Amino acid sequence: GIAKPILIGRPETIARRIQDLGLSAEGIEFIDRDEMPHQDRYAEELWALRGRRGVTRVEAHKMMRHSRTCYGLMMVRTGDADGMLAGITASYAETIRPALQIVGVREGVEHAAGLYMVIGKQGATFFADTSINIDPDAETVAEIAVLSADLVRALGIVPRVAMLSFSNFGDAPHPESRKMARATALVKQQRPDLIVDGEMQLDVAMRESAREPYPFCSLEGTANVLIFPNLSAGNIAYKLLTVTEGVDVIGPLVLGMNRPVNVLQQGVSVSNIVHLAAITAAHPGS
Repeated sequence: GIAKPILIGRPETIARRIQDLGLSAEGIEFIDRDEMPHQDRYAEELWALRGRRGVTRVEAHKMMRHSRTCYGLMMVRTGDADGMLAGITASYAETIRPALQIVGVREGVEHAAGLYMVIGKQGATFFADTSINIDPDAETVAEIAVLSADLVRALGIVPRVAMLSFSNFGDAPHPESRKMARATALVKQQRPDLIVDGEMQLDVAMRESAREPYPFCSLEGTANVLIFPNLSAGNIAYKLLTVTEGVDVIGPLVLGMNRPVNVLQQGVSVSNIVHLAAITAAHPGS
């Protein structure tokens, strides 16, 4: 198997569902949501962590008793679990917010980011940010690009990063296009090992022939990491592909976390959950 699952819920309900599906519960650890161990220890640690950020001691204990998400995040924070998938019965915001508050980003990272992997006939393409940063500045966009490239490299793929805009290399000057140009410069400065260029339109990123007017462009082949200027653009782009036949969309992966935590979207497929579990177990992106 790819990991040892720990399921937080009502064991009898989970066991019944497993039996109904004709599956085996062998190797699965169950934690009864009505009798979750270590509640007091987790609550005290949570209060120590968030007490100066508005969480009272009483609230910390209440969260450990009633929130499976917060309880699971404390398991990850304390090392009682190696990673976590959650969110299938809650909104994305309701899950990512406590994840950032309890597990947090790793040292040296300012902002977590969301990434989707899109698998089609031409292979895998990675989209970011698709789920977290609404209107990032140039510095944040640069960090998103670096986090995304590192995730792709951890998967054994050479990242080719395109910084997307409505402008190609300054031909449509505007604060938004200049933001992406500055983000590109920052990535090149911080990580000269990466293949990255921009700002550019999507067709220029995906077709070498469209780059003929720009012989100075350092991008090679077809871009496989697409960095969007804001959350609206990234989210709409990946959502468009979810309704396209012949394309598998996997995600979102949360990049930059202190420990591996990924948040499921409501309505996610079983296949997507399995893929995310495998990636979470392998720890890339965290």
